[in-house]
Amino acid sequence: MSEHCNCGHHHDHEEKPLSKYEQALSKYRTNISDDEVRNAVRQIIAEKVHENDNLEVKKFLLGSVELTTLKTTDSEDSVLAFTERVNQFDESYPDLPHVATICVYPCFAKTVSESLEVDGVEIACVSGSFPSSQALIEVKVAETALAIKDGATEIDIVMPVGKFLSGDYEGVADEIEELKAVCGEHKMKVILETGCLKTAENIKKASLLAMYSGADYIKTSTGKLEPAATPEAAYVMCQAIKEYYEETGIQIGFKPAGGLNSVMDALIYYTIVKEVLGEKWLTNEWLRLGTSRLANLLLSEVIGEETKFF
Repeated sequence: MSEHCNCGHHHDHEEKPLSKYEQALSKYRTNISDDEVRNAVRQIIAEKVHENDNLEVKKFLLGSVELTTLKTTDSEDSVLAFTERVNQFDESYPDLPHVATICVYPCFAKTVSESLEVDGVEIACVSGSFPSSQALIEVKVAETALAIKDGATEIDIVMPVGKFLSGDYEGVADEIEELKAVCGEHKMKVILETGCLKTAENIKKASLLAMYSGADYIKTSTGKLEPAATPEAAYVMCQAIKEYYEETGIQIGFKPAGGLNSVMDALIYYTIVKEVLGEKWLTNEWLRLGTSRLANLLLSEVIGEETKFF
C-alpha cells in the first residue's frame, strides 16, 4: 500500500510491510471501543442472565469447574487430600456431574495422576513460569514437558504479556507455538492476563494472536493479579473466538478464571458464552471455569443446602 503526502508525490518506500502477525490481525475487527463492549455486556446481563438462573445450568456449570489449588502452601499432602475430595464426590453425589479438571502446579502432577480415580477428570498444570511467564523459554519448555511426563493432560501457560505490550507479536507467537509443540496432542490454554492488557482492543489482539499460535483455549487471568476475569474481557474474548471460528473453522475453548466468587458470576459468564458463541460452546469441553471457591457455592445451590464439600 502506498501513501500520499502533501508534496503531491507518490511514496512507496515509507510504509513498512505488514508482518505476518499484523496481516493475520488485519482480517479481524480489532479497533473496538471499551464503551461499546461495556454497553453490550450491560445489555446481556440485564436482558438474558435471568433465563439461565436455573438448576440445569448450575449443574452444567458444576461440571465445567476446573477445581484449582495454586497456593504457596500447597504440599503433597494437601494436594492428595484435594484429589481425594474429587474421588469422594463421585461416590457421594453419583447423580451430579463431577468437576471437569483438577488444576495444580507441575510439581504435583504426579500426585494427582497417581491418586485420581474418576474417569473423565482432566489434570491441568499451570506451566511456563506461572504466573509471571518471566523465564527463559528453555525453562518453560522443560517445565511443560515434565508436567506432561508426570501425568498432566492439559497445560495452562501465560502469554508473555510484556512482549505483547511492547509490540513484539512475533516473540509472543513464537513462545506460544514452541510450547504448543511440546504439548502435542495435549490441550493448551493460553492465559492472557486481561487485567494487564487494559483495553478491549488489546484483549482482542491478544486473543487472536494466541489462537493463531496454537492455543486450544484462551483463558482470562491467572487469578494472581487484579483485576482478574471481568465480563467485559470475556465478551471480547468470545467475540474473538467466534470470528476466528468463522475465518478458520477451528473451534477454540474459553476459560474465565480468577475472581469467580459467586454463582451469579458463573451465570454471567455462561450467558455471555451462550449469547456470543451459541450452544456449540455450552459443553464442559469448550467452556471451563477456573476457580477454587465456586464449586462449593454451585453444589450448595444444586442440592439446596450450604455445603463445604471441596
